[in-house]
Amino acid sequence: MDWREYDSATCSIARTMTVLGEPWTVLVLRDVLNGVSRFDALVDHLGIARNVLTRRLHALVEAGFVATREYREPGRRTRLEYRPTATGYELRPVLLALMAFGDRHRAGPEGPPAVPVHDCGAPVHLREVCEDGHVLAPTDRVRVEPGPGAIRRG
Repeated sequence: MDWREYDSATCSIARTMTVLGEPWTVLVLRDVLNGVSRFDALVDHLGIARNVLTRRLHALVEAGFVATREYREPGRRTRLEYRPTATGYELRPVLLALMAFGDRHRAGPEGPPAVPVHDCGAPVHLREVCEDGHVLAPTDRVRVEPGPGAIRRG
């Protein structure tokens, strides 16, 4: 069956991009994954408008990528901080892949601005590996076949 015969709206990438495809969302998620958990700190680090950040955080929470927790500073009202959920952490390889691509193709002459490092101290690198353990080369062909949730265009 030809890929073009299936409804592209049911694609898992398309469904994920309904949340991540909005401007700023991936950067908000990046910062939350890197421990920036408070609204004002996110505004400051990203340089994002408060109303835009509010919408992006709401979408991430609604999608289950980020959870909220209340906190209170002395003399101030209760506020929310934002933490990645287990589902949000599953997006880390996606962000690392974007980072690796950017490092190879978009970094300045000085090199990458950040390097992901594991707790052991070694740099982190992503690899594409099939279930049988074969490491894919960038030029290896990967075929996408219809799965059980595929719907024929009609």
